[in-house]
Amino acid sequence: MTNATTKLRDEVADILNRVYPHEDIAALTHAVLEAFWPGGQAPRKRRRKPENAPWSQADAILITYGNSLLDGVHKPLDLLHDFLLRRMKGVVNGVHILPFFPYTSDDGFAVADFRKVDPSMGDWPDIVRIGSDFQLMSDLVLNHVSSQGTWFVAYRQRQEPYDRFFFEASPEDDLSAVVRPRTTPLLREVETRSGPRHVWCTFSHDQIDLDYSNPEVLLEILRILRMHIDMGVRIVRLDAVAFLWKEVGTPSIHMPQTHAIVQLLRVLTDFAQESVILLTETNVPKAENLSYFGQGNEAHAIYNFPLPPLILHAMLSGSARYLRTWQAAMPPSPPGCAYLNFSASHDGIGMRPVEGLLPDTEIVRMIQTVQSGGGLVSMRSLPDGGQAVYELNCGYFPALARTFSGKDEHHLARFVASQTIVMSLEGVPAFYIHSMLATPNDHEGVERRGMNRAINRHRWDYEALNALLDDPSSDQARVMAALSERLRIRARQPAFSPNATQFTLRLDERVFGVWRQPHDRRQSIFALHNVSSDTLDLPCEDLNLIADETWTDLLSGEVVTPEQSHIAMAPYQCRWLTNLPA
Repeated sequence: MTNATTKLRDEVADILNRVYPHEDIAALTHAVLEAFWPGGQAPRKRRRKPENAPWSQADAILITYGNSLLDGVHKPLDLLHDFLLRRMKGVVNGVHILPFFPYTSDDGFAVADFRKVDPSMGDWPDIVRIGSDFQLMSDLVLNHVSSQGTWFVAYRQRQEPYDRFFFEASPEDDLSAVVRPRTTPLLREVETRSGPRHVWCTFSHDQIDLDYSNPEVLLEILRILRMHIDMGVRIVRLDAVAFLWKEVGTPSIHMPQTHAIVQLLRVLTDFAQESVILLTETNVPKAENLSYFGQGNEAHAIYNFPLPPLILHAMLSGSARYLRTWQAAMPPSPPGCAYLNFSASHDGIGMRPVEGLLPDTEIVRMIQTVQSGGGLVSMRSLPDGGQAVYELNCGYFPALARTFSGKDEHHLARFVASQTIVMSLEGVPAFYIHSMLATPNDHEGVERRGMNRAINRHRWDYEALNALLDDPSSDQARVMAALSERLRIRARQPAFSPNATQFTLRLDERVFGVWRQPHDRRQSIFALHNVSSDTLDLPCEDLNLIADETWTDLLSGEVVTPEQSHIAMAPYQCRWLTNLPA
């Protein structure tokens, strides 16, 4: 046994001992390594070093469902592949295909079988082909499974090992402290061969929570993770990971055992032959979200969840005050880690991450403005029995059709500015397909499917979409062209490397600005974003432009000299001023 193998075993054993202190740790360690490296596969000879981070300024990700594009003839995954090659090549190099497995509800997040591809979308060879052209990201829905899937059917029949796969509780238990993202009852009574049981359902009664206190559950999830890596997945999104470990009488969120299991996954993936990135999905307030970096030993990447609502507020209010205050207080990501920056996803615009960041009065204004434009609101249950806003349900493009002051002629410029902020910040940028496509709100989908989130999960007719994208006057073509051009420019700038130094600028509150510089210090970029409908003159002295160098706006081509007194900014104009155009 090599020193590296010994170190791997020791690290795994130490973590398992914290999670399962009453188990045979030596046997369980062997089982974990066998689950992740089966059939003669072997770990790396040495652990991947944090400084060898597998990302650069050229990285950007498209988020999409496998069936966001339909034509009634071809497999949706083939259409997606065609769209990626035709429209996204050279714009993004990664694609997050949201759950593409057989499912029963929640648009894929009630997984019925982790080992199959939904036949209505395609099959594994279609997934593998996409993964050969783009870095592939998929969901490991590790908190729960479908109530109609094979595991839960076997549980109800009391078949081993599934008879101990799901978390049970009693209606008599004190569950008042449990943190919930939904308003449905936590427990569901089900009939089994041995009588009624009450199973834990964090999200819905069709999504039954797994019981990780049984190590067999962990082992099966590790086998599934290995299979997905073998199929070409290189970024693994740990869905709803914060709720993984449950204990009656506790909040059952962010438990120590949950963090330990993420640490275990980090050790395994850092020793994997493949370059695998773990991304945690924790739509919670700032400090709780940042905790999933651990000490640089948990997630490789975390979602920057406050960004969507804070950017939205800045654009609606015309003030970057709260966005700037938050960003200035954000720590850089630890070595070997990165933020995933985004403004929109398949879910709504989460409001929990801005608890304590935005005053209640500003949140109310946001809600009213989004609702006035046809957006919706979803609630969550509070421990005291009350409710609070969980998310705004609205496409990001339609959400910016108006401001707190009402409608104006700046809709497209305002939206492009919002996405440019995402591109400018420390981290890897990701863009939901319906943001790239300026998709309107799908109210018909909400009515037909009976869920608020359907408003932002439109399925495009592929032929009709291509016609719009080929029409330069359409919103779809204009947004796609603007964002694609900026992403191509961004990919060539070392200062936009995900771990490049960032400093938040103190400017006119109508301008959100950051300074970026790579570690070799050869390039500087002042990324400036006018979040208002005002025409501004920004004093050059506020930027500390280095003297005796030529500064060029990468977006307009305009040359700026340190001797100038002001830099003009049109409504919602963005500038990337650099001393070294790359």
